[in-house]
Amino acid sequence: MSKDIKSVEHSPKIHQRNDPQHVNDRTFFIDASNQSLTAIPLEIFTFTELEEVHLENNQIEEIPQEIQRLKNIRVLYLDKNNLRSLCPALGLLSSLERLDLSYNPIFSSSLLVVSFLHALRELRLYQTDLKEIPVVICKNLHHLELLGLTGNHLKCLPKEIVNQTKLREIYLKRNQFEAFPQELCVLYNLEIIDLDENKIGAIPEEIGHLTGLQKFYAASNNLPVLPASLCHCSQLSVLDLSHNLLHSIPKSLTELRKMTEIGLSGNRLEKVPYLICRWTSLHLLYLGNTGLHRLRGSFRRLVNLRCLDLSQNHLDHCPLQICALKNLEVLGLDDNKIGQLPSELGSLSKLKILGLTGNEFLSFPEEVLSLASLEKLYIGQDQGFKLTYVPEHIRKLQSLKELYIENNHLEYLPVSLGSMPNLEVLDCRHNLLKQLPDAICQAQALKELLLEDNLLTHLPENLDSLLNLKVLTLMDNPMEEPPKEVCAEGNEVIWKYLKEKRNRNIMATKIQAWWRGTVVRKGFGKFGELLKPRKKGKTSPKDKKGKKDVKGKPGKGKKK
Repeated sequence: MSKDIKSVEHSPKIHQRNDPQHVNDRTFFIDASNQSLTAIPLEIFTFTELEEVHLENNQIEEIPQEIQRLKNIRVLYLDKNNLRSLCPALGLLSSLERLDLSYNPIFSSSLLVVSFLHALRELRLYQTDLKEIPVVICKNLHHLELLGLTGNHLKCLPKEIVNQTKLREIYLKRNQFEAFPQELCVLYNLEIIDLDENKIGAIPEEIGHLTGLQKFYAASNNLPVLPASLCHCSQLSVLDLSHNLLHSIPKSLTELRKMTEIGLSGNRLEKVPYLICRWTSLHLLYLGNTGLHRLRGSFRRLVNLRCLDLSQNHLDHCPLQICALKNLEVLGLDDNKIGQLPSELGSLSKLKILGLTGNEFLSFPEEVLSLASLEKLYIGQDQGFKLTYVPEHIRKLQSLKELYIENNHLEYLPVSLGSMPNLEVLDCRHNLLKQLPDAICQAQALKELLLEDNLLTHLPENLDSLLNLKVLTLMDNPMEEPPKEVCAEGNEVIWKYLKEKRNRNIMATKIQAWWRGTVVRKGFGKFGELLKPRKKGKTSPKDKKGKKDVKGKPGKGKKK
């Protein structure tokens, strides 16, 4: 059997996985996602050995009764379609373990059929406009390990949720919970709880009963304090409490020895909690917009940090402790009051992303040029002081892929940008650029060149040699070559204009060279002399040739 099944006319190809599961002309996997289907192709139901079917991101409006033929199906993805109801035959799929019905306008009453899928282990119902979970689902499904309910209108969970004793992951982000669902505290196998973007004002002490909890997301709620009992969740490694009302963290959380990621951005801390500096296993730390003026001296202990966000604080200098974090790969210092960087910054040999936007640099901080591994540099100045130049030495950053220098007062760009082989994105919007260096045409990796709101009138004539350039923005520039109306048509039209202009220039050069040669061969003298302005009364060299008349004597053949 071929890898592609050709069905009736106008029906798209259905892709089957080519792996060890596909043997002896039996089909176990079909992918018919992203094909604008309005109905499930009936040929799918002829493959009774199917175990996994992908139909997501189509426009399917109903599930036919023939679905019951797929007795062996274990995985069925129908998310991002137009399903409003579910046929009873769906409930006959006794082997189904994973079902995704997310992003469908399903009537909650039709979800009752799901309660017959007793083998179900994963059920995803993201953004299905649910106001409540059918109680029968919680009563009848005893093997659920993952329940996804993000993006609905839930205010509480049915008390029958306590029957889900095997539940390991529950996703309740972007709902309308005002209180932490107390029922979760008796589901002792829970490893992941996501309650981001609700209205929760408190977390009960009973959360300490979830000793297997590994990841807890409670960002963007109304939490003023944390329960001390959270320290009993000894397996906790990820804790996101960003954008709450916290002033501090309970000292008892020092006992959490496996912490690798903590988010505290957008809280009212004003200083770094001492216990954070004892979590030496941390890899990711988010402290943006927490009112910080400085870091603790013990901050240098966090030697395993890979990502550190200190943006939107009140730092007036880059803390020297940061330079001791040798494994740092991402550093956000945007929107502070930093005017200078330490010379030791170069010790961050693994740093790949550096954010310096919105600080108080009087000139380009050349300390960044020692960061040989840097791939992304953000130094746009949307407020405060503006940079007037980027040094030619920027070419030292040979690993740089993205450079963001928008909202400054740059009048020119360094020629050395053309010798940066990995540069893919160059954002120069809202500057004072009058022209681009011709060398920019040598930056062959460039994919995005953002130039809107400058003073550009011309583009380099060979800019179309940037074969990888997909995005070029030129709005709000006084463009003349190409004209504004050409620039408004997009890249292809701009490239065509540049090529035609270049061809005209080449032709003009050839004609001029031919004319010069002709002038010299015909004896008109040097071409350069012909271009000199003649003095009044002077004759050309040819006019003088053969002229024998002497002043006061008649010429030959003339009367006296």
